[in-house]
Amino acid sequence: MQLRIDHVALAVRDYAAAKAFFEKVFGALPGAGAPDKRLGFSWRVFSLGDLSRLELIAPLTAKSFLEGFLRTREGGLHHITFHTDDIHAAKAHLERCEVPYFGFSEADPNWKELFIHPRDAFGVLIQVAAFDPDAFLAPEARVGPEKRWALAATNGGCRLTLAHPGGGRVALELNPNEIEALIADLQQHRSGD
Repeated sequence: MQLRIDHVALAVRDYAAAKAFFEKVFGALPGAGAPDKRLGFSWRVFSLGDLSRLELIAPLTAKSFLEGFLRTREGGLHHITFHTDDIHAAKAHLERCEVPYFGFSEADPNWKELFIHPRDAFGVLIQVAAFDPDAFLAPEARVGPEKRWALAATNGGCRLTLAHPGGGRVALELNPNEIEALIADLQQHRSGD
């Protein structure tokens, strides 16, 4: 079972103001999002930098599960989402470690989840979910599936962008000496030395 932090979710009362703030100040790129009328909230994932993601969640109605959280504040850290490649393995691992969880759901074939209550996770609500992380990225944050890397010239060398298997991308600035060393390392690795 592999786990990695996929994103941090902030609950906010004023979604439009929060969206404008993170886009203007931090260059956040909006990705997937939707209203969830059943639970009375809306969500949107934003890409920041190479691999960082932020989710804004806001209540749609007074009966949203977020109302209790936002009763005494304008917003704040709501939960941290860990991505797993296998929700059943994650569930079994928590059971072996005697960590209680709740809200296990696999009703949506594209999103399977469970939660660990803050009382069992040092004050933080943790969501563990199995999903395709690339499906939630802003188009500008993606490196296409047909190509796991891209090169672009810079003033002193090049930028090598690698698609990350967990979603998003990592960009490296390389000078000519580093490019030559990288080529030599790749050739050595290919030959099996």
